[in-house]
Amino acid sequence: MNDALIHSFSVVIPTLNEAHQIADRISHVRRLNKDAEIIVVDSASTDGTPDLARAAGASVHMSTEPGRGQQLKAGGEVAGGDVIIFLHADTHLPETAFTAIDKELADNAKIGGNFRILFDGESDFASWLNNFYAWFRSKGLYYGDSVIFLRRSVYQDLGGIMPYAVMEDFDLSRKMERLGGTVCIDDDPVITSSRRFKNRHPVAIFAGWCVLHGLYYIGLSTRALGWVYDTKRRRTSAR
Repeated sequence: MNDALIHSFSVVIPTLNEAHQIADRISHVRRLNKDAEIIVVDSASTDGTPDLARAAGASVHMSTEPGRGQQLKAGGEVAGGDVIIFLHADTHLPETAFTAIDKELADNAKIGGNFRILFDGESDFASWLNNFYAWFRSKGLYYGDSVIFLRRSVYQDLGGIMPYAVMEDFDLSRKMERLGGTVCIDDDPVITSSRRFKNRHPVAIFAGWCVLHGLYYIGLSTRALGWVYDTKRRRTSAR
């Protein structure tokens, strides 16, 4: 499916105990683009994720420090493709993912962007998440679960992704938006899991987002933000 692509691609997947799905995720990416460089950066999984990723054909790197920010940074540093795609292990790329990105970046004025995101399931909560994320993206705001992609040259010029405990993906997206030339691919969305929101009330989720973003914008340290995030998630999950 990738014979006519202009750009080469590196797909960076951070993992922590993803044995139940990592092989399928890698196989799906490989089917969409047989030449893509697939980089898995693991953070001390105990379920055999690194071995399964290696067996599926990915280049596996171990993160020396905990946290997804550290993993994404490590993956971005070794990526060799023209375009870097940051893909979460629980997010499914559409069939047209690589051709859509390739087409958008054929315009040299565009630096990267993300995809429209849909959450799996048919519950009212999944629908609420879909609508909220669409509204969020309309304001030029997005996270890594919507599959952030950008030219490797731009990624390097921006200083890469920061190894933050939390908000590392949002921080990268803000840098991209300030630079300009971003795009949201709407036609074929990515599908992601709503598992991390399980047992959490929409009001509590929205309130947590407001608190985190407010603290981020006033400059609270990312270590403190990570503590706030983990504390609020534990509290809202327990309700």
